[in-house]
Amino acid sequence: MAKKAKKKATKKVAKKATKKAARKPAKKKPVELIISKSRTKNAAGINVSGEFYGALDGAVRDLIAGAEARATANGRKTLRPQDL
Repeated sequence: MAKKAKKKATKKVAKKATKKAARKPAKKKPVELIISKSRTKNAAGINVSGEFYGALDGAVRDLIAGAEARATANGRKTLRPQDL
């Protein structure tokens, strides 16, 4: 009798795992901003549009990528101010 109960329990666990996997695909995590919205808003003397933050973040990422390329080309693994 114990073997049958164990098999049923195992089947139920397998069914639940299958159902969970089939529910919804995992949502992609949105890309986090490098910049702080509140600090950016405080630094600007005027109002800041919601679209500005994404554009600023893109510009900062481009600066970092360029600095990384320059440091790598110079045989370094450390970013320095002159890389900007």
